Amino acid sequence: MGLTTKLTGFLLLAGMTNVLHAQVISDSILVEGHYRSFHFNTPPQNLQRPSLVFVMHGSGGNGKGMMQAAARMDQQARTENTLVVYPDGYKRYWNECRKLSPAQANVENINEQAFFDGMIAYFQKRYQVNPKQVFAVGTSGGGHMAYKLALTMPDRFRAITAIIANLPDTTNLDCTPAGKPVPVMIINGTEDRTNPYNGGPVILGGNMNMGEVRSTDRTLAYWTGLAGYQGQPHKESVPDTDPNDGKTIERYTYKQKGKPEIVLLKVIGGKHDYPNDLDVHLEALRFFKRQLQ
Repeated sequence: MGLTTKLTGFLLLAGMTNVLHAQVISDSILVEGHYRSFHFNTPPQNLQRPSLVFVMHGSGGNGKGMMQAAARMDQQARTENTLVVYPDGYKRYWNECRKLSPAQANVENINEQAFFDGMIAYFQKRYQVNPKQVFAVGTSGGGHMAYKLALTMPDRFRAITAIIANLPDTTNLDCTPAGKPVPVMIINGTEDRTNPYNGGPVILGGNMNMGEVRSTDRTLAYWTGLAGYQGQPHKESVPDTDPNDGKTIERYTYKQKGKPEIVLLKVIGGKHDYPNDLDVHLEALRFFKRQLQ
């Protein structure tokens, strides 16, 4: 290993350590009788109308649990005038758009739109975030929540990224889509048995049936159709930086002037997990930043 590589690795580790040991601020807002909580690292002092990125956990998780997974993105965001926030689902789940979900968030029809509107207002007031630069990235159930934000609140979210998540099938969809295109990036594994790449039932631990999802191709087609794309996307291979993980990644990009960018990262051999060849949260941040250019 050369000196430059060692130094780069040291600086990256030091940066991640700074995030992991930064003071975590936890707060909540009252939404229709429920205190909804969220977490974030102490922001830098030099923020100037920053962008705002929400990072959503998967079903059964929590916001603090996502902070380590997104540590590299959080560190990078601190140098790019961006504030990263980790909200908690209601009783560890989201009320996303899956009609058949047995989670209490869905059963009680928790108002997630009001929660995210309230958080945006909170960070506008305290840190003067730019309301035109709000983004969301989520994993698994958090990816479903990201889809819901794009489906129902497209005027509030500049772009979203959904990781290991497909749109609910039409028979399992209980949201009313606004029908407005937004930039979307999808990162899905072809061997995912929880969120089937080719569509089908989503079964969580304890035989928790969340209903059926569309295939990744149909999910991609929904967003490209809204954006008005025709023809084939630009295809490229992502460098295989970890040839031992059994995964390779293909990137499919739809991008034309005047239309929202739509991207699929197809993780060949990927399961219900993150690939090693890239950091999915850093990739999401880069995608979000491209939408501001």
